[in-house]
Amino acid sequence: MASVQIFGHVLQAVVEDSEVTVPVSAPTTVKQLVEHHPAQLGGLLPYLAKREVLITINKKIGSEDSPVCDGDVVKLSFQSRVSYDGNRDIPT
Repeated sequence: MASVQIFGHVLQAVVEDSEVTVPVSAPTTVKQLVEHHPAQLGGLLPYLAKREVLITINKKIGSEDSPVCDGDVVKLSFQSRVSYDGNRDIPT
């Protein structure tokens, strides 16, 4: 089992729970983990596609291609593209 924790109002609005436990029988990627659990995590796919999700696995920065194994803790936080591109101010 892997624990998937969702942070930020934007992402929490598209999933029912802020923490979901999903089975992981073999190493998989973050993207595959989301794709294989559409009822619980499927709403996150558009944000992953637009790269608006900050991903950490066991407190280490990851990406949608990072491996997830049994027992891992995956944290997904909303990250507006504007807020991290370094070229524009964050809208208020």
